[in-house]
Amino acid sequence: MEVGGPAESVRAENLSKTYVIGSVKYPALGGVNFSLKKGEFAAIAGPSGSGKTTLLLLLGTLARPDSGEVFIDDMPVSKLGGRRLAEFRNRKLGFVFQSYNLVPGLTAEENVQLPLVACGVQPAERRKRARLLLDELGLGGRFGNRPGELSGGEQQRVAIARALVNQPSLILADEPTGNLDSKSAGTVTSILRRETVKRKVTTVMVTHNMEITKYCDRVISLRDGLIEREEANTAPEGGAS
Repeated sequence: MEVGGPAESVRAENLSKTYVIGSVKYPALGGVNFSLKKGEFAAIAGPSGSGKTTLLLLLGTLARPDSGEVFIDDMPVSKLGGRRLAEFRNRKLGFVFQSYNLVPGLTAEENVQLPLVACGVQPAERRKRARLLLDELGLGGRFGNRPGELSGGEQQRVAIARALVNQPSLILADEPTGNLDSKSAGTVTSILRRETVKRKVTTVMVTHNMEITKYCDRVISLRDGLIEREEANTAPEGGAS
C-alpha cells in the first residue's frame, strides 16, 4: 500500500535514442530521466529537434529506446511485443493527436467506442461509456455527428473522450492544441486538466504553446536531447492535483 502520496505512474530511466539515416547518425535523446505521479499533468516543451516527439513515442511504446527503460505502472515496457504490446497499449494508454485522427465515416459516438471494440466490450456497455464521456465533455447533442460536421475544438474533445474511454493510466497528447484558435486551445487544455485530476490519470502533453502550460503541474524543457530544466507549477490553472 502506498504511503505518503500518490503512486508513481510513469518513469523514464536513462532513455537514449539515435536515428541512423544512411551513414549519418542523428542523436534524438541522450539519457533522459524523470518520473510522474498518478494524477500529474506534465508538459514537454522545447525547440524543434529537441527530442520532444521522440520522448513521446518512447513513452507511448511506439518506438523502442536504444538504451534505458520506460516503466508504466511499474511495468518495463520497451521489450513488450506482438499481441502483448497491443493489449498493453490499448488498456493502459490513451492518445490525443494534433490532427485528431478521427475516422471520417464514423459518428462521434462510434469514434469514442473504437478502443472498447478492440477490447471486446459489449455494444450496450460501449454505447453507455461513450455517451457518458461525450456528455461530460459538452458534446451531449453531438453523438450522431461525423467529424466533418464538428468544429476543430469539438473534434479534439471527441478525441479526448476516445483516449479516456478505456480508463487508461497514461494520456499522451501530441500538440493537442496545434490546430486550434486560442479560445479552443484553452478549452481543450482545461478539459485535459480537469480529467487528469478527476480520474487520477497521468497526462503528458508535448506543446510549443507555453501559454497553455499554466494548466500543468510541471514543465519539462528539452534541448538537444537532454532535460534542460524542470519547473513545478505550485498553482496550476484548474486546481491542484
